[in-house]
Amino acid sequence: MVRKATVQVMVLTALVVSSTWAWAAGSADTAPKAPEKFATFCVPCHGPAGKGDGMAAASLNPTPRNLTDGSYMNTRTDAQLMNVIKNGSAAEKLSPLMTGYGSMLNDQEIREVVAFIRLLAVPKYQPKK
Repeated sequence: MVRKATVQVMVLTALVVSSTWAWAAGSADTAPKAPEKFATFCVPCHGPAGKGDGMAAASLNPTPRNLTDGSYMNTRTDAQLMNVIKNGSAAEKLSPLMTGYGSMLNDQEIREVVAFIRLLAVPKYQPKK
């Protein structure tokens, strides 16, 4: 019997792969910017507004993080967010369900996605000086 978590990971992998193929099919001259990368890699689970309500969210336990929750997101450093995006959430001792995208996004692209995610949080992120 296949465990529910295994099925969920398989479904998420299929979503990511299909999104990646669609993204890669574009011309190199039209490399997607942070909002498009967010739409490709993050929206299936986190939803279009980042509230953790993407199409795959209902089948995930725990549900994806609400990226608009500034009370949580503003406690995370950029380095932590980059690590999660690059290596998966288990790299920060969070849910093992989020895969890393380090093989598909370079460090600069990941920094741009982090900057985009920072725009979603309410209250707005104020970096420590």
